[in-house]
Amino acid sequence: MAKEECNSQWHKARDPFAVRNRKVFPSPEQTHKSLITPESKNKQGDNTFPSNGSSADFPARRRVDSSNTLLLIVVTGLSFATRLYKITEPPHVCWDETHFGKMGSYYINRTFFFDVHPPLGKMLIALAGYMTGYDGTFPFVKPGDRYEHHNYWGMRGFCAVLGSFLPVFAYLIVQELSQTHTAAIITATLLIFDTGCITISQYILLDPILMFFIMAAVLSMVKFNQQSYRPFTAPWWLWLILCGGALACALGVKFVGLFVILLVGLNTVRDLWRILGDLSLSLIDIAKHFLARVAGLILLPLFLYVTIFAVHFVLLNKSGPGDGFFSSAFQSRLIGNNLYNVSMPEYLAYGSTITVKNLRIAGGYLHSHWHLYPEGVGAKQQQVTAYLHKDHNNMWLVRKPDNDTQSGSPDLVRHGDIIRLEHKETTRNLHSHLHQAPLTKKHFQVTGYGLNGTGDTNDLWQVEVCGGRKGDLVKVLRSKVRFLHRATGCVLYSSGKSLPKWGWEQVEVTCSPYLKETPSSQWNIEDHINPRLPNISLSLLKPNFLEILLESHIVMIRGNSGLKPKDNEMNSKPWHWPINYQGLRFSGVNETEYRVYLLGNPVVWWINLASLALYFIMVALASVVIQRGISPQQKRIEHSDVLRGGGGLLLLGWLLHYVPFYVMGRVLYYHHYFPAMLFSSMLTGVTLDILLRNADLLLRQPYSDWLHRGGQMVLLFTVLYSFHLFHPLSYGMTGPLAHEPGSAMAGLKWMDSWEF
Repeated sequence: MAKEECNSQWHKARDPFAVRNRKVFPSPEQTHKSLITPESKNKQGDNTFPSNGSSADFPARRRVDSSNTLLLIVVTGLSFATRLYKITEPPHVCWDETHFGKMGSYYINRTFFFDVHPPLGKMLIALAGYMTGYDGTFPFVKPGDRYEHHNYWGMRGFCAVLGSFLPVFAYLIVQELSQTHTAAIITATLLIFDTGCITISQYILLDPILMFFIMAAVLSMVKFNQQSYRPFTAPWWLWLILCGGALACALGVKFVGLFVILLVGLNTVRDLWRILGDLSLSLIDIAKHFLARVAGLILLPLFLYVTIFAVHFVLLNKSGPGDGFFSSAFQSRLIGNNLYNVSMPEYLAYGSTITVKNLRIAGGYLHSHWHLYPEGVGAKQQQVTAYLHKDHNNMWLVRKPDNDTQSGSPDLVRHGDIIRLEHKETTRNLHSHLHQAPLTKKHFQVTGYGLNGTGDTNDLWQVEVCGGRKGDLVKVLRSKVRFLHRATGCVLYSSGKSLPKWGWEQVEVTCSPYLKETPSSQWNIEDHINPRLPNISLSLLKPNFLEILLESHIVMIRGNSGLKPKDNEMNSKPWHWPINYQGLRFSGVNETEYRVYLLGNPVVWWINLASLALYFIMVALASVVIQRGISPQQKRIEHSDVLRGGGGLLLLGWLLHYVPFYVMGRVLYYHHYFPAMLFSSMLTGVTLDILLRNADLLLRQPYSDWLHRGGQMVLLFTVLYSFHLFHPLSYGMTGPLAHEPGSAMAGLKWMDSWEF
C-alpha cells in the first residue's frame, strides 16, 4: 500500500494536469527555478548542503568552492598551454591566413575590401596586430610565404587566446547544466586534447573568434536561466546583457552566428511561456519580463551589430580592391576612387557620353572592342562584353533613334524612351538579334553593329527605370536601369560567365528573354559627360548610412550564395564531419615541408559520435520508466531531468549548428563543423557522466563505485594517449609521410581519406 501511494504521489508530481489543478500556488522563488537545471542552487554534485545556516556547513562549502576553483584553474592552464604552445610555428602563411591576415592589413591601412562575412572578426584581428606592432605591410599573397621580420605572432596569439577559452566556457556550461564536476571535467578533457580544436585556434582565422562568442552567448544564457528565481537583480541583468552582447558579436563575425541566436531565441520563448503560466505573477510583471528580454536580446544586439558596421565604414574610407563589388554610389564615398568628390550632370541626356555598370557582383562595365565573335559563335560581328576594370572602351554615346543632332539644351532621357547606344571608340551600335549567345544558350547574342551611327531596328533599346513610371528621369549613380530590346523583347544581361580566350576572358553579355528583375539585368550610369549640362558634386548623391548598410548585406548574401565548388576543388560533405572522414591541409605537402593538418582527435570525435546514440537510448529508457509509473530513486529523477533538460539544450545546439549545412548550396569545408562539435562534446560530458553514475544499476557497492571511477580513468587515459599519438598534426611534423617508414604518424592513418 505504501509503495502504491509513493508511486501515485511521484506520478502526480510529474503530471502537468495534476500541477494545473493544485489549489496551492507556488511562490515566485519556486516558480522561477531554472528551465535547464531542476536541481536546487545549493547542490554540488550529489552533495546537498542543509539550509539551516549552521556553522558546520561552512567548512564543507569552502572545500567544495576551493575544489571547484582549483579544477577551473587546471582546466584554464591546460587549455592555454595547449593552444599557445609553438604559436609562432610555422613562420609562414598557413591556409586561410592568406585572406584574414590580408584583411587585417587592409584595416590597418584603412583600405576598402570586400568579404562575404561581417566585419567584426577581421577588425579584432587588425586591432590585435596593430597593438602588437604589426604595421600592415605584409602582402599575404599565398600560403607558404614567410613572414620574415613582420610581427604576425600578435594576430595568431589573439586567436589562440580566444580559442583557449572554449574548454573553459564548456566546463562552466556543463557544470551549470549538470551540477557535477565530473561531467564538466569530461567535457573539458575532450576539448583540451582535441587536435582539431587546437589547430583551428592557433592561426589567423575567424573560427576561434566566432566560437568564442557562440560559447560566451550559451554560457550567459545558462547563467541567466540560473538567476530566474531572483529576476531583475543585478546578476540577472548582467547575464542578460552579456548574452545579448555575445549574440551581436557572434553574428558580427559570421552569419553562422544566426544559429546561436535561434538557440537563445527558442530558450527565451520557452522561458516566457513558463512565466505566462505562473499565476502568482501579475500581467504587469509578465510585461516587464517580456520587455526586458526584448531590450536585452533584440534591441541591444541590433544596436551593437549596426555599430560594428558603422565602425567598419568609418575605418575603411580609402578606395581598394573591394570597390568593384559595390554600386557606383557606394564607391563615390571612398577616397581615391575616380568618383570621389567629382562633378557631373545629375540626369542622363541625349548626346551624353556614359559608362554603364551592371549591378550583379562582378557584373562589370558594358564594354566593346574591335575584335569580332569567331566563326561559329553567332553572327560574326563586334564583341560586346562586360569588363571588370575602368577602360576607355567602356564609353558609350546616348543617341536618339533617328540620329537627329540637337542644338541648345539637350533633351533628358526618361523612363520609356527609345534610345541607341553607340560605342564611342568603334562607332558601332549596341545590337541584338535571334542568334544564340556564346555561353548562355537560351539567351540571345549581343553585338556591336553598324558604323558611324547607321544600323537597323535591332539597335533600338527602351529605357526602363526600376520602380519608375513613364516620364521619370534617369539619375546618375542612383537609378537602377534596364534596357529592353525593342525587336526581340529581351533585356540586356550580364551572365557572370567568363568568355574563352577569344573573348579575352571577359564577362559574357547577353539579351535575356526572361524579364524578371535581377541584378544581372539591372545597370546604373556611372560616368556621365555632357558639356551642355550643368554639373553637380557627386557628394550630394552619396548614399546614407542605412543605404550602405543594406547594400553591404545584399552584396555579402550574394557573395555567400555565389561560393560554389569549382572544378577539381575539394568540397566536404556534412555527413563527413561527425565521423572525421577528411581533414584540411593547413601547411605543407611533401616530406621536406613543415606540415600541419586540421583533423580532430579521432578518439574524441568517435566518442562524441557514440555518445549521441547513447544519449537517445538513455532518454528513451528514462521516458519509458516515467511513462510506466515506475518509482525511481530521487537521484534517478535528477539524472533524468539533467539528461532531458540540459542534455536536450545541448542536443538542440548541435542540431542547429549542423543540420542547416545539408540544405546550403555554397561550397562547404570541414572546419564548418567545429561550432557543432563544441555542443557535441558538452553533450558527451553530460551523457557519459550520468551513465557512469548509474553503475549501481549493474553492480552493488563498492563494485559500482569502482566501475564509476575506473570508467572515468579509462576515458581520461584514452583521450590523453590518443592526443599523444596525434599531436604532431597540430604542432607540425617534417620528414616521411604517414604511409612511409620512420614517420611520426606511421600506423596512424586509420582512414584512407586522411591526407597526412
